[in-house]
This record gives sequence, C-alpha cells and structure tokens, in this order.
Amino acid sequence: MSPSTSRGGFFLTVTSTVVVVAVTGYLWTAHQRRRKEKEDEVAKEHQERAEEIDEFAPVMEISMKEEMVDEQQPPPGETQRSSGGELGLGDSDSKRRRILANNTITIAHASVTGTCEALAKRLERKLQKEYGSKLPSIVQVGTVEEWDWWDELLNKEEDDDDNTDTVPTNGHHPPIVVWILPTYTGGTWTPSSESLQQSLKDIESDWRIEKKPFRDVNLHVSVFGMGSSAYNDSSMGRPAKEAFGKSRKLGAKTIGPIGVGDDSVGDHLVTFDKWMNTVVAQMGIVTGIVQDTPQKKNNNNKMKKTPTTSSGCACKEEDATNSSTTACCQSEDPQSSSPSCQDGGGECGDEDEYVSEDDEYDSDDDDDDGEEPEVIDLEDMGESMKNSGTKSSNKNKEMVTPTQAAALKKEGYKLIGTHSAVKLCRWTKHQLRGRGGCYKHTFYGITSYQCMEATPSLACANKCVFCWRHHKNPVGKEWRWKTDDPYMIVDEAVKTHVHMIKEARGIPGVQMDRWKEAHTVKHCALSLVGEPIMYPRIDELLGDLHKRKISTFLVTNGQHPQAIDSIRPITQLYVSVDAPTPESLIAIDRPLFSDAWDRLKQSLCSLKNKGQRTVARLTVVKGWNSDEVEGYA
Repeated sequence: MSPSTSRGGFFLTVTSTVVVVAVTGYLWTAHQRRRKEKEDEVAKEHQERAEEIDEFAPVMEISMKEEMVDEQQPPPGETQRSSGGELGLGDSDSKRRRILANNTITIAHASVTGTCEALAKRLERKLQKEYGSKLPSIVQVGTVEEWDWWDELLNKEEDDDDNTDTVPTNGHHPPIVVWILPTYTGGTWTPSSESLQQSLKDIESDWRIEKKPFRDVNLHVSVFGMGSSAYNDSSMGRPAKEAFGKSRKLGAKTIGPIGVGDDSVGDHLVTFDKWMNTVVAQMGIVTGIVQDTPQKKNNNNKMKKTPTTSSGCACKEEDATNSSTTACCQSEDPQSSSPSCQDGGGECGDEDEYVSEDDEYDSDDDDDDGEEPEVIDLEDMGESMKNSGTKSSNKNKEMVTPTQAAALKKEGYKLIGTHSAVKLCRWTKHQLRGRGGCYKHTFYGITSYQCMEATPSLACANKCVFCWRHHKNPVGKEWRWKTDDPYMIVDEAVKTHVHMIKEARGIPGVQMDRWKEAHTVKHCALSLVGEPIMYPRIDELLGDLHKRKISTFLVTNGQHPQAIDSIRPITQLYVSVDAPTPESLIAIDRPLFSDAWDRLKQSLCSLKNKGQRTVARLTVVKGWNSDEVEGYA
C-alpha cells in the first residue's frame, strides 16, 4: 500500500470520527435541551397545581393583627432559655410537663376551625411580650386531647418539681391551666374536648375523691369560650361556662373572669384581648412578677363583702372611681360558680380581683345539696350584648362589621354595598392563560373567563366544617339587615368584575383575545360565599341578570325551602346535600336551624317540583362522611 493511500485512509477515518462526534454532540445537546424543556414544563405545572391548592384549600385560621414580639422565638420543638427563666414554646409531647407541676402554665384549646388555636397562640405571645424572661414558668400550648385530664388533674408527681433541668430558678408559683373552648352544636362540647368534660364530671361525681381536690394541689384556672349568638344566646360559650363552674366547685382558684367571644358579631378579638389583658395581669401576681396589693379583710380573715346591686353584681365602692375596669365581679361565695355580670356586658369589676393564696375558701357545706349553679357570666360578649335591646333597628343595621369586612377583603373579596361581594375565580384566571376551565366549561360549554362569581348575601345559616371561606362571613337564620337595591348590586358587581379582568392583564401568559372577550360577562355563578337565596330581593336580582343576557347558576344549602319555591326559573338551581343522615348533617354543617334535616328534605322536594334544570350536589368530606357514601343512594 502506497504512502498516499495510507494518508488518505487516515484522514478519512479522522474525518468520519469528527463527523460522528459532532453529530453525537448535536444529538446530545438537542436531547438535553428537550429534557430541560420537559423538566421546566413539569415544574411549572407542579407550581401551578400548588398555587391552585393554596388558593382553594381551606386554611383554618382567623385573621388578626400581628403583634410585634421583642424576643426572637425559637424554632418549633426548641426552648427559649435565659438566665432568669425559661419560656417553653411549641414543646413536643416528649417535653410536656405535668399539668400540676409547679412553675407551669398550660394553655389547652379544643379548636375546630382554628379560631381557638389562634387565640391560644395569641395568649402565649402576650405572655412572652409582657414578661419575657421574667416569667418563672414553662409555658406549654396544645390541644385538649393531648392530655389525660383525669390523671393530670388528680396526680401530682413530685419528680417534675425536683427536675432542676426544666424548672426555672427565678421564682416559684402554683400550676396554672388555661382552657380555650369553642361551642359545638346545640351548646355541646366539641369531640376533641369531650375527654376534659368527662374527666371533670367524673372527678365531681366520684365518691372516692374529696370534694375539692383542686384546692389541695393549688390549681389555678382561667377559661375563655367561643360561640355564636346566631345559634342561641343561652348555648353560646356553654362548655367554657361549665368548665369554669366545675373547676371552682372542685376547689380551683380562678384567674380573672370567664370570657366569652361571639364570632357572629365579628369583634371576638376585641373581647379576647380585654379578657387576656386582665388574665395576664393577674398571672403576674400569681407568678410573683407583680407585687399584689392585698385587699382589706375583716376580723374573720374574710374579704369584705360589698352591697349587691339589683343585677346581682357585687361591686366595690372604690371601683366607681375606676373607669378603666374590664373584669367582671366574682362572687365571694364559691357556691356561686361564676361571676354574675349581665347588665350592659357586665363591665363592673376590678381587674385586681385575684384571690391570693392566703385567702380562705368557705366551708364545704355549699356542695352538700343542690345542683351546680349555672355559670351566667357573659362578660365581654361584644357589641351584641349592648345592642340586644335594640332589635327594632336591626333592619337598618349593616350586615358586615368592619372586622369581618377587613377579613373578607384580605381573602380577596370585593365588597359591594353592605351585604354583597364578587371575587375573581381561579378558573377564570386559568382560562385567560389558555389552560383548562371548571366543570361548567366541561359539562355545559360555559367559558370560565366570561363567568362572574358573586353573591348578594354574605350571611349563611350554616357554619360548615369544610367551608373554605374560613367562617369570616356573618351567620343568621333570617334576613335582619339593611337591604341594598338589586339593580345596584348587579351593576356594581359587573363593573367590579370587569375591573378585576383589566387588572388580570398583567398575569403572565394571558391570551389577549380571551382577555378582550372576558370584558363581557356571559354567566354568573351565585355561589361565592354565604346563602344567596337568603337575600329578600333575589328574584329581582336574577331578573336583572337575565335582562343582561347573563345565565345564572345558583347554589343553596337547602335551609330555605320557601325561597326555593318562590324563586323564578333560572339556568340551573343547585341544592347542596352535605350528608346522608341527620346526625352527619348536624356534625358537618353545624346549622343554626334545629330542624335543618327536615328543611333539607323539603328543599329537595321543592327542587323536584321546580320544572327546570336542577342539581342535587353531594358533598363528601374525608374523615366526616366519606364512609357514608352508600347512604346517598
């Protein structure tokens, strides 16, 4: 073989190798590019799904003003230590101290929707802000069901007090427990707090236990209850009142008056803060941080009794000069299970009412006969108590309080008038970006980006456990508020919706052709929040929507069957069936009406006789009625 042939073959081989490498590199680069594009697309889709979940899923919390905390809070599960003491924040179960251990403050809540849990954390922050490292306590916050109350309230283990690793060294005070309890259906205890209810009942009735066991362990108790006067004033805060009364009867010393917040009024945070300030101030006395000013006593070492007013509230004469008092008077006699202030909210007591450890309790004779007096303290129940005698003016009262309005606006609702709202649906934003629409698009061909979600009534007759509106809207059995003009509501709703569409132009990926079409509202879903059929002039509102060539879907929870009978034909009428049995319906919907099941059945009969497109929408909630699906058949 000649040298030229060898060189030619060599160069051919090299050239072929270079070509192969180049092609391979190109293909590899293209493969990597396609892989990167696919990964980006998947990541984008996951992000969108996360945004959907964040926007749609119910977040059980209440809107509140955040308090500035001077000290930096440690991560959950850790403990903040200082030379003066220790404030346990978010201790795990393994670090839980006994309820009766000295130098321990326990805050236990039985939250259902998150309200009581948020209040418990609010109290914890207040203690930290007020006293910080001066507080010679371990503060532990948890749910009521985390403790075995029979064991915790009766058995004190000395090992807890002897443990120098956990007990603060800058003071010594008796155990303190704070219960924050919601009111369940019919004034009952929530399922998560039934263990506490049963334990208190058993301790009280067990003949083997002395009559006042809490006195021997020097237990100090404070109680706050949440409820809604829309259900029944007499049942509001009943679990808290029972816990407060039984604790006193069993010998516990109370810190501050009992407090009851009314979430139907919308100012329960104001009520809670007034109660909290009183309780925290008196905790300072119990823990030794604040010097107690002893009250004068008579020769029998008993606190002076003062004249009792006609309302049953024993107020000291010197209190008349103190215009800033917020606590309700507490009875000197343990037989009275509670403070007894009712007039005008009952603000007639002394904030320094705490009964010191040196004071004696009355004899045990008060427990020998008769049933436990009802705890009737309605202190700090909010403006509803002050306005209870002015029902004649309710028709001119606005539905939404400033606090409720602020909470709804924070959720993205655009309020119209005094009782209506609109909100841009997430499916509207999805279709504006060229993505999928909601079921109305799939089933009925309704373009989601031309759909307006609205309600003429923010109020509802239920407080459903699954409601993603976070219970920031008012509740009521009947219309008792100012009534806005229906034509004004429709006009303002359309204008507000179109304005939100214009603002959506800046959303990444919005398709301009759809964005322009979205300025014309073609459909209205009356299912935003509250009960739209509760609005007295709903028929006129629907007529105005139809005149504007806007189709209507209306969703009702079936608690107003007469309104279903009288409403005009609409595009589609829904009734939500949230449970297949009366018991499940009461547990899930927490209705204001005692005959809620009968009303639902009557509504379904009315639905059958409407002679138009109707839907019975079944609701299945995991952990509540998911095991009763067959009952819907």
